[in-house]
Amino acid sequence: MSYEVKEVDPRDREVSRRRFLKRAGAAALAVPALSTVLEACGTSSPGSASAASFGANGKDPFGKHPNWTFALVNHVTTNPFFVPTRYGAQDACNLLGVSYTWTGSANSIVPHMVSAMNTAIADKVHGIGVPVIDPTAFIKPTDDALSQGIPVVAYNANPPANSKNNQMAYIGQDLFQAGVLAGNKILQFVSKGDLVGGMIATPGTANIQPRMDGAKSVLKPAGVDLVEVATGAQLSQEYSTVPSWYLGHKDVKFLYAVDDGSGEAVAQTITKYNLKGKVHGSGWDVAVPELKAIKAGSLDFSIDQQAYLQGFLPIVQLFLYQLSGGLMRPSNTDTGLLFVTTDNVDSYLSVPSRYEGSTTSEKVLTAPKSIAEVALQ
Repeated sequence: MSYEVKEVDPRDREVSRRRFLKRAGAAALAVPALSTVLEACGTSSPGSASAASFGANGKDPFGKHPNWTFALVNHVTTNPFFVPTRYGAQDACNLLGVSYTWTGSANSIVPHMVSAMNTAIADKVHGIGVPVIDPTAFIKPTDDALSQGIPVVAYNANPPANSKNNQMAYIGQDLFQAGVLAGNKILQFVSKGDLVGGMIATPGTANIQPRMDGAKSVLKPAGVDLVEVATGAQLSQEYSTVPSWYLGHKDVKFLYAVDDGSGEAVAQTITKYNLKGKVHGSGWDVAVPELKAIKAGSLDFSIDQQAYLQGFLPIVQLFLYQLSGGLMRPSNTDTGLLFVTTDNVDSYLSVPSRYEGSTTSEKVLTAPKSIAEVALQ
């Protein structure tokens, strides 16, 4: 299945990012150098951030600082979900005059992630962000980093509350609560005794298992049978596992996906077997295939957890820690939950966005005339 997003007339829906920021910096903020700072933030591929130039007079609004390097370790480095995350990190680096590296594992292999953290520590990076997908594996490398003055934050996956992990903050979605809200949403489509297929790429990992557990905490008391199905870390695995499972469980009433790839596979399965109206389904995140499936009615909803912020904010918080000499400590930040349905999916599809990973272009988009228009959940 292939999907396309058509650009709309730029005169109607976007403003030149550089022109907008130049005017905003010069007129609204009255900081002469700021427009030059922001204009220096050009477009490049994810992960290739470069330091910004701060004005003709060399003045840096943050004070002159080194080109600090931060490491973002990841568990699925090539997964499309993290495209906007990398754009966010890149944009933060360009804005602040620092740089970052993108490293880890392509297949949720925890030892590879730990090795990447150890390499970053040996390289004396100035801060590390890591999804804590395992409750114990990241304790030692985190403590090693902290003991050497390297701040560490968790993003996308939060360490368990009762664990001994010492990351300084978590930046991402409240994963269990997101599952609870998704479970309540599923109850609109199923009844007591119905079967729900819970599609999960890598069961047990701390970034997605809480979403399954949260939904189960709602569905089980309601008498709904939620069965977990391991779909695999690679998109090709998910695209084969989900339809195969369906063919062996045609009495299923809802296919619930807790990760982006599984959501795409659910949409493909419902479309391929003409199940619209017979089997309901949901995705997770806002990749274009899922958005198009919602528009077409193959998915009932997906969930936006603002992947861009999960790259942008770790860089900003690690930067501020270094800039302030440790006084500005990283703080927990919930990147939220928004249900994407037929009511609001057009706002995602009408203009390709760097913030959702559907284009590399740097744009200033037109904000809604009323906050109510975005259907806050």
